Amino acid sequence: MLRAAQARRIATATAFGGGGLTVLGASTVALLYLQARLAHQAVGVTSWTSPPVDGVYGHTGKDGADPIEFAMLGDSTAAGCAVETPAQTPTALLASGIAAVAERPVRARSVAVVGATSRDLAGQVDRLRDAPPDLAVVFIGANDVIRRARPADSVRHLQYAVRELAAMGTAVVVGTCPDLGTVRPIGTPLRYVARRASRQLAAAQTIAVVEEGGRTVSLSDLLADQFRSNPDEMFGPDRFHPSAHGYAQAAAAVLPSACAALGLPPDRLVHPDRRRGEGVLPVARAAVAAAEQPGTEVSGAQVGGRERGPRGRWVTLMRRRPRAAAPETAADGARTGGEAGDGAPAADRDAATG
Repeated sequence: MLRAAQARRIATATAFGGGGLTVLGASTVALLYLQARLAHQAVGVTSWTSPPVDGVYGHTGKDGADPIEFAMLGDSTAAGCAVETPAQTPTALLASGIAAVAERPVRARSVAVVGATSRDLAGQVDRLRDAPPDLAVVFIGANDVIRRARPADSVRHLQYAVRELAAMGTAVVVGTCPDLGTVRPIGTPLRYVARRASRQLAAAQTIAVVEEGGRTVSLSDLLADQFRSNPDEMFGPDRFHPSAHGYAQAAAAVLPSACAALGLPPDRLVHPDRRRGEGVLPVARAAVAAAEQPGTEVSGAQVGGRERGPRGRWVTLMRRRPRAAAPETAADGARTGGEAGDGAPAADRDAATG
């Protein structure tokens, strides 16, 4: 089991150039490399191009309020790889859900890139400097594990991105590294190592993000049971990326935290459940707990008017309850309320037909 001290060491090492921290022992590299190649050969090939997701979602609103500016950053999971329509992507699902909660339109922009690692986030942030968004959601980490990047290096790049976004006045929510142990073509013992590496990185990501003023949501093995029992439904045609249903489940987990980051009132009053170990904790301890408890949010807190205690930053660990309107329903709203007949934003539909 991952320990708080271990996650803290990884996050702390980011300030010193990454050090020599690695997830894998040298004695296992040869076996795992062979297994990884076999898994890669087992994964199918999907002819996929990024659906056009940039545009305005939701109704104009009675008061004619300006749209909420929303940006999606990260890798293929953030981009919605292996789905066919814009309405099935995390960008559209979250934008539509936020619009429904805020009763305001949301202007969405995706700078996510298929195959991106944490190192690529700096370039994605640069693309947003001309028009800083109100909210940025980041899905990143899977490719860092797959390519065996040093966790400290990966976390340092993420930390820089969150710091820069926060300096631009943008609220940041990071969906931490998912559990790669759920991917079917990955066998044992690679499955165990992938799971351990994923959770180790997710915990370190949480520490770094919260320290920079953002909040995280643990994706971990959020969908593990469903992925194992219904792989054909939850995985896309390449047997690696989630299906449209899988993306909808992930978006549903992130949506309440995205709304909270924008200061939108929650649909249900949320109190940390102390029976589940939730509440105000030191950041390293909360990060490890979140990595083991999918769907858990970690955000900054104060104790006695202070943000830091003897063991570092104080944070709140909690599971936010999803609002009544699920992202799948919100996606339907994007097709009608957004006046985009095929699920794309209205601006894209008009450009295509005009």
